[in-house]
Amino acid sequence: MDLIGWVIFIVALLVSVMLHETGHFVVAKKFGMKVTRFFVGFGPTIWSTWRGETEYGIKALPFGGFCKIVGMHSLDDPDDPADEPRSFRNKPAWQRIAVLSAGSAMHFLLALVLLFGLALGVGVEHYNTQVGTLSPCLPVSLTAYNNGSCAGSHQASPAKLAGLRLGDVVTAINGRPVSNFNQLTDDVRPLPSGTPLTIIVRRDGKLVTLHAKVASVKGLGSYLGVAPSGFVFQVPSPLSAIGYSGSTFGQVLVGSAQAIGQLPGGLHDLFNKKERANSAAGQVTSIYGAAQITGAELAANVGWQYKVSFVVLLIASLNIFFGAFNLLPLLPLDGGHIAVVLYERIRAWLARLRGRPDPGLVDMAKLLPVSFGLFMVLVIFSLVLIAADIVNPVSLTGG
Repeated sequence: MDLIGWVIFIVALLVSVMLHETGHFVVAKKFGMKVTRFFVGFGPTIWSTWRGETEYGIKALPFGGFCKIVGMHSLDDPDDPADEPRSFRNKPAWQRIAVLSAGSAMHFLLALVLLFGLALGVGVEHYNTQVGTLSPCLPVSLTAYNNGSCAGSHQASPAKLAGLRLGDVVTAINGRPVSNFNQLTDDVRPLPSGTPLTIIVRRDGKLVTLHAKVASVKGLGSYLGVAPSGFVFQVPSPLSAIGYSGSTFGQVLVGSAQAIGQLPGGLHDLFNKKERANSAAGQVTSIYGAAQITGAELAANVGWQYKVSFVVLLIASLNIFFGAFNLLPLLPLDGGHIAVVLYERIRAWLARLRGRPDPGLVDMAKLLPVSFGLFMVLVIFSLVLIAADIVNPVSLTGG
């Protein structure tokens, strides 16, 4: 199963990379740019064929792919001068930006499709409503609640007073059916302290009606005193699946930004077992680490729904991360090239205001040292992540 996990992850990664290049390819063709090559992999060519003006092929090293668009920058002259009108650099700025953005757009689109398909095909993972933990007391503070402590408490929890038992499955709160723990929490949290609750549970195959009063914990809010025993997968409506896709996309995007923002100051966390498990920066992993995690999860003794959900969420998350990272205004990333195009247009606008001619394209030769330097930083950073994933793998259990 470890090997299968690796294969699934590598295939998914190659598909993601090729979709990225397909985005550039399709949009460039749409705007009449000349694309001369579209290849899977790098290194020596194994196989290729010509279709029209484009050579399609496979190379020996399956580490990505590329498409060659004529005149991508000032250093790239077309082999045939007649192709210059169709070169990338001769197209309007908005078309060039669209081509450069299309790769990340494909990552984002793939992630949304995966999330939508996961919701409708497997279901959305929720905590179930079976009582797995029953608090014997009403915590005296948020700290006591977080620590699971009854110290200083002289009052039983509402759940305990109501007669709830471990294994009970909550089916309704105040007449409203509940099918997952989030619904239960949503029903209880807004209620003021002392509000009566009618709780219907399934116990030993029979429905039992219990009565409780909501209590309050300072810093937490309304409190019942139960926690779920595990997870349940529920298939939402298509409209709800769209909402799930969008909200999950946003959460992953924000989480990725926070982790990357903390990473420069938290590199040492990568090699510290305790800190890596408990910090956002420590949860950043390499391609090697992600493949290892995929293999480990597929080999775990859990249900197929959890395995499929984990793999799909991981691939979707990586695509969101790659898409966003690629838009950073740093060369040689697409975002860096977008920044160059925007700079050219701003410079041309300022020149017009002064009655001067358009300065034209940026001399990319002057930016090569910057581009190469940032490229080497990315390579070194990738190697550091791989080393961390070998000597101190990411913990999926938080410790």
